[in-house]
Amino acid sequence: MQFTPAQQHALAWTGLAGVIALVLWLLGPVLMPFVVAAVLAYVLSPLVRGLQHAWGGRLPRLVSVVLVEILFLVLVIALFILLIPILAHELPRMRDQLPVLAERLQTDIAPWLQAKGIPVMLDSASIKAFVLQTFSTSFDDGFKQALTSLRIGGSVALAVVGNLVLIPVVLFYLLLDWQRVVRHVEALVPMPARGAYDSFVNECDDVLGQYLRGQLSVMALLAVYYSVALWAVGLELALPIGVFTGLAVFVPYVGYGLGLALALLAAVLQFAPTEAVLMVALVYGLGQLIESFVLTPRLVGERIGLHPLHVIFSLMAFGQLFGFVGVLVALPASAVLLVAMRRLRAQYQASALYRGV
Repeated sequence: MQFTPAQQHALAWTGLAGVIALVLWLLGPVLMPFVVAAVLAYVLSPLVRGLQHAWGGRLPRLVSVVLVEILFLVLVIALFILLIPILAHELPRMRDQLPVLAERLQTDIAPWLQAKGIPVMLDSASIKAFVLQTFSTSFDDGFKQALTSLRIGGSVALAVVGNLVLIPVVLFYLLLDWQRVVRHVEALVPMPARGAYDSFVNECDDVLGQYLRGQLSVMALLAVYYSVALWAVGLELALPIGVFTGLAVFVPYVGYGLGLALALLAAVLQFAPTEAVLMVALVYGLGQLIESFVLTPRLVGERIGLHPLHVIFSLMAFGQLFGFVGVLVALPASAVLLVAMRRLRAQYQASALYRGV
């Protein structure tokens, strides 16, 4: 059986793509910090160029890279620091309030559920003993125990710490030599395919640029909204929970769910359960409406072109393949794949196979 030149090219590219996918799958744990650093370098390289242009080209690239990476690391650390006051404030309150909540459930809600045919029996004494045993240590003691566990945790803890150190180092070198890396990649593209490659890369840059700029605007506005709204209803931890929720929406559904859980936990421990649920439902329900029908359509738009079902599938698929990092890069990677699928569909519809010639 003989193949036409076009079929031979298609088979060659398919085989090459399969080999690359197999290598990525086999070396996934090793390549993970390099992939994360490459994605961050793509996002941060325009900031490096912008900082150089702002100084009229007189600022050395090394200095610009150092400043941008320090700013990025400070923002990441600040995001995690937001969780510290939440944990330090809520863990002691959970220790005091959970037995009381269990008694309320037993006296108020359990009879109503039993009347509906749902048998519920809560042992308040056992719950109180479990809470006292679990939350008997302070936040500082718990933090020290976590550090001790990391020291004796073996290879898993070593891999986590190693990636945390390796990613900034790889990011620094990629930002410093980003233009050279791009030129090396372009040099591998066959000359007959250079025009299609340039067109594809430019379209991906446009889609990802629109997405990232719009998403950053949505994150900032939602951080302000959730902080102000939670403060308006009287929540003590309104600022850290609101800012965390706004910034965490970068990961669709997952970030919103984490923020909602933190706000609900803080509200239940501060107010009556019914009042807490109503307040949090109002704030987060209105926030979801604002995000879905006002901010995202206006600031992000339909440039990325992903249906909500595609978003959910992308999160699950990339999370299954690459873990939490896959969840973070699911939407940008899906946007690139979407551009590729559009081009493949256009070529297929223009082919003799589709037209029946």
